Amino acid sequence: MREWRIRFHLRQWLLDPPLAARIAIFLPTILFYGSAGFLYFELPGNPDLGWGDGLWYTVVTMATVGYGDLYPKTPQGRFLVGFPLMFFGVGLLGYLLSTLASLLITARKRELCGMGDFRKNDHLVIVNYAGEEKTLRVLDELLHAHALGKAMPVVLVDEWLEELPASLAARGVRFVRGNPTRDETLLRANIDKAQHAVVLARRPGDAASDSLNIAITLAIEGRLRQVNTVVECVDPASTELLRKAGCDHVVCGGRFEAFFVSQELLNPGIQEVLDELLSCSDGQQMYISDLPVAPPLRWDALERLCRERGHIPMGLRRQGKPLLNPSSMLMVEAGDRLITLGPTPLKWL
Repeated sequence: MREWRIRFHLRQWLLDPPLAARIAIFLPTILFYGSAGFLYFELPGNPDLGWGDGLWYTVVTMATVGYGDLYPKTPQGRFLVGFPLMFFGVGLLGYLLSTLASLLITARKRELCGMGDFRKNDHLVIVNYAGEEKTLRVLDELLHAHALGKAMPVVLVDEWLEELPASLAARGVRFVRGNPTRDETLLRANIDKAQHAVVLARRPGDAASDSLNIAITLAIEGRLRQVNTVVECVDPASTELLRKAGCDHVVCGGRFEAFFVSQELLNPGIQEVLDELLSCSDGQQMYISDLPVAPPLRWDALERLCRERGHIPMGLRRQGKPLLNPSSMLMVEAGDRLITLGPTPLKWL
């Protein structure tokens, strides 16, 4: 039975050899035929010829370049070597080049359709395609020089997107298509070597998207808790479940919608102020940084240090809650973090 299988596969290989075998057989054969034939017929009339000259003539003829520095002068060399090289050599070279071009196009198509694997490390994983405009806006903010930086690799993971949009491909974004709740898909996105993971709400405004994001968070955190995960939710009631699932940070858009509407009504123009404060690409931004010196330290002394570096101190983040515009006599405690407004991240000497 085993011998029959071997004969069957050998017969199939001989009848329909793979591409690599065809090239490995026919290309050296034609190169040898052209070189040896050229020397055989032309060497008696030109003793200075060598194998390098024969190979050069063969390659030049196959490539249809025709420099004219070497050419057969005998009738046998022209008809028995030159003509076969023109027909078979040019055909083989064209077949080889067209095959390579086809392989490159197929590889690019597989990449755009998310069928390949992502191999880079220390990258950003964006899970769920929430529309071209929103995805581009997230990329612009995260890959800004004051944020993660433009050099960070990005991979998009989505189950229903058929092909990566051209605008994302132009930004260097890679695509992995598959169910993000399965280990197989996460492994293809190289989640174990990722630095950050952002899980977007697949259908903004639809609370059912939160159930999917909870399952995705469980899948990511179950594999690797070291990755910094930020998950978007629609329903504020899902926040606690996402935290229990292990994500590092939860962003609930529905929680802030009422605030934005009411503040714009009470303070017209506040929306543009918030837009500049939250954007990494324009104007001044808010930053949360470590303290320059260890406590004990009074707030007014900390204010002077910040203003010397072009930052406006806004408050402290203490025990996970903001403490804005504190009294100048307030004592800074261990574990506090500084909230400032400035053009670039605050760096202490």
